[in-house]
Amino acid sequence: MPSRASRISLADVARTTGTVLGGAQPERSRVFGGGFASTSVSGDAHPNLADISECLFFSPGDGRIWLQDQRVVLMHTEALGSLRREMVDSLGLKQARGLLTRAGYVSGARDAQLVRKQWPDAEPLASAIAGTRLHALEGMVQVELVHVAYDAKTGSYEGEFLWHNSSEDDEHIAAYGVGGSPACWMQVGYATGYVSTLFGRLIVFRELECRSMGDGHCRVVGKSAHQWDGVEEDMRYLNAHEFVDAAAYDRGEEQAAELPAADRVAADAMVGASSAFKAACQQLSRVARTSATVLFTGESGVGKEKFASMLHQISPRKNQPFIAVNCAAIPETLIESELFGVERGAFTGATMSRPGRFERAHGGTLFLDEIATLSFVAQGKLLRALQEGQIERVGGTRSVAVDVRVVAATNEALREAVRKGTFREDLFFRLNVVPIHLPPLRERRDDIPLLMNHFIHHYRRKHDCDVKGFTQAAVRHLVNYDYPGNIRELQNLVERAVILADAGGLIDVHHLFTGGEVHRSEALTLRQTTDAGVLNLAGKTAAAPVHPVSAAQAMTLEQTEQSLLQKAIAASGGNLSAAARLLNTSRAKLAYRARKHGLV
Repeated sequence: MPSRASRISLADVARTTGTVLGGAQPERSRVFGGGFASTSVSGDAHPNLADISECLFFSPGDGRIWLQDQRVVLMHTEALGSLRREMVDSLGLKQARGLLTRAGYVSGARDAQLVRKQWPDAEPLASAIAGTRLHALEGMVQVELVHVAYDAKTGSYEGEFLWHNSSEDDEHIAAYGVGGSPACWMQVGYATGYVSTLFGRLIVFRELECRSMGDGHCRVVGKSAHQWDGVEEDMRYLNAHEFVDAAAYDRGEEQAAELPAADRVAADAMVGASSAFKAACQQLSRVARTSATVLFTGESGVGKEKFASMLHQISPRKNQPFIAVNCAAIPETLIESELFGVERGAFTGATMSRPGRFERAHGGTLFLDEIATLSFVAQGKLLRALQEGQIERVGGTRSVAVDVRVVAATNEALREAVRKGTFREDLFFRLNVVPIHLPPLRERRDDIPLLMNHFIHHYRRKHDCDVKGFTQAAVRHLVNYDYPGNIRELQNLVERAVILADAGGLIDVHHLFTGGEVHRSEALTLRQTTDAGVLNLAGKTAAAPVHPVSAAQAMTLEQTEQSLLQKAIAASGGNLSAAARLLNTSRAKLAYRARKHGLV
C-alpha cells in the first residue's frame, strides 16, 4: 500500500476545498425494539459519513484507490451493465443472478469487516447504519431506513429498507426493460453479506419491490434465515456448488423472459398495474354504484369500451342489458331510427315496428362510442332523450319512458369541438358529469409486460399454439415501442406472433413487426444518404435534415448534446424516462444533463 503521504482521502479533499460532504438530508432513523443500545441514530453517530469518508483514499500517482486496506476501483455502470447482459445471455438468468449475488455478498462482507476493525467500540446500531452509508458512498444506491430490530439474545433480526437511484436497476431496465422479477442482485447480496458478517449469523435479504418490476422504488426486507419460509431458494443464489461444474454453465435452449402475471386471466379481464390505470379503476369503482353519466376520453384503442363494459358489470344494473353503439358506423340518415326505434310505415321500407337502442337498453347501460361523430340534429334529439328520460320512435306519436344509464366515449377533444361549433355545448355539459381519461399505452409502459402476459395466454388457448413465451429482445422492443394503436395494436402484435412463432419456441422480434410498423432501435442513429443525412430518433425523424457543415457552422459538443436532449424530450412529450429510452441511457443521466442545460 502506498505511504500515507502519497495518498489523499475524500475527507481530506473536503477539508481542503471547504466542500461539505454528502449534501443529503440529515439522517435520523427510528428503530423499534431490539437489542440495539439506542432507539435512534443521528448523522453524528460514529461511524458517520465523515468517518467513513476518511477511509476512502486516492493515490493518483500509482493508479490505486483504497477503502482503508481494501483496494477498490471506479468502474462505469455501463461496463457493469454490459458484463451483466453478457452473463445473462450466455449463462442464463439464474446462473448470472447467482454469480452477481455472490459477488455482492463478498463486497458487503468486506465492508462489514472494515467497520468492525476500524470502529470496534461503535454501537451496534451505528455499525449497522454504516453499511447503508458505505453502500451509498460506493455509488450503488441511496438507502432509506424504514424499520430495523435486533435481539442480541435470540439472534433475531428484522429490517426494512427503501432503495433509491439503484444503479443496477438503471442498467437492467436499459437492457431488458420492465419485467416481472427484481433485478438488484448484487445489492441484495451486499446487504446479506454486510449484515450477516456484522452480526455473525446468517441474515437473508429479499427484494419485495423493484423498479425493474415497475415499482416506484425498491423495497428490501432482511430477516434471520430461520424466520423466512423457503429460504432454500435464497441459498441457491448464495451457494456456489451448483455452478462450479462447467456443465452447469451450459445454457441449452433460450429461456422465456419472465413477465408479471395479472390476478385475472379471463378473456374479458382488465389488466394493468400503472398508477394511471389504478386511478381510472378507482374512479370507475366510485361512479359504478350511481346512475351518473360517464364520459370516457382517450385515443383510439386505449380500451374505452372495455372500461364501459366493466362499469356496467360492477354496477347495480349488471343483470340488465348492456347495449353498445358505434356512432361512427351508422349512416347519418339511420342514426335516429337506430337510437330511438321506428314505427311501421314511418318511411319506405319500414314494414314493421322495432325498438331502438334506448328501449333495448331499458334498465341497463347504453354505451355510445365515437359520440363526436353525431350530426348536430342527432345531438339535439339525444340531448332531449337524456334530459327527459323519454324517447319517441321515428314516425311515432307517443313518448316512451326509458330508464337508461348513458356512457359515452370519444377520441376527440369535445371542448375544442364545442369551440369550433361542431358539438353542442349543452350536450357536452350533459355528458361530462363524470369524465374519466384513459391515457395512451406509451404513457403507462408499466402495464405492457402484464398485457403481454395476458394476451399470450389468451391467444395460446384460442389458436391452440404451443409457444413458450417471449425472448428478452422481444420484451425489450415491445416495452420501447410507441403503440400508435395503443392496447389494440399490442393485442394484434401478440396474436400475430403467437400464430407465426414455431411450436414450442419463443416469440422473437421478427415474429412481431411484420405489418409495416415503424420499428427501430431505441438508440440515436444517423441514416446517411449521398450528401446529406437524416437524424433518426427511435423511429421519429427530426424535422431538419443534417447537412454537411463548414467548420464555422459546426456546433460545439455542448450545443450538440443540448440539441439532442431537446429533440428527445420533445419527442417523448416531456417524459424523461421515455426520452432516456430514446437515447439509450438511464433516466438519472438524462435528467442530470437536462438540468445542466436548463431544459428541466
